[in-house]
Parts: sequence; C-alpha cells; structure tokens
Amino acid sequence: MTDTDCLFCKLAAGEIPSTKVAETERVLAFRDLYPKAPTHVLVIPKDHYANVAELTAADPALAGDVLAVAAEVAAAEGVADSGWRLIANSGPDSGQDVFHVHFHVVGGKPLGPMVSA
Repeated sequence: MTDTDCLFCKLAAGEIPSTKVAETERVLAFRDLYPKAPTHVLVIPKDHYANVAELTAADPALAGDVLAVAAEVAAAEGVADSGWRLIANSGPDSGQDVFHVHFHVVGGKPLGPMVSA
C-alpha cells in the first residue's frame, strides 16, 4: 500500500532519488538530507504506515524487518560498537513531520542526553 502524496512512498518507489544505504524487498534505508550526526540514516518500510502503532498493529513482521535493517545499517556505518541511537517520532507532539513511519539511525559522535527539557 502506498500514499501517492507521501514523500517517503515516492522515495521507496524510486520516484525521488535518495542515497541508499541498504535495501530489502520491504525496507529502504537512505541518508538523511539534514544529518544531525556523522551517521544519520533513515530506515522506512516501503509500504505506507503513518506511525509506529499503525505499523506494529498491521504487520509486526515488517516492524521486525525494519529494526533488523537498522541494526545492519549501524554495523555497516561502523557505529555498532561505539553506540548508536534509534529514534522513531510518532505523532505530531513527538516532532514527526513526515507521516510515513521512519526510524533514524544516528551515531558517530557522543549524542548527549536523549531528551532535553
């Protein structure tokens, strides 16, 4: 399933170019255009789900595939041993601005506190 107006659906379909880091039949990982750390890769399911709850309710196996690709990206980027953060904003109050579930793999430097007041 796709949303024809969704930026990440268009990226997953290859309609918009991206710098791919990893790809499976159901998952795409690509570099963030505005990285917050030396490693900043977005990992998305190719099918459209608006947020984490929607994805996990509809397709738990796909949610697991997304997490597996995130771990593979961390290893490939050389941050698996030093530490990396997996971030999923879910809903407007979290700061989610693209409503296609996505996970940020962030690392390559000390990241500091997880949430600042």
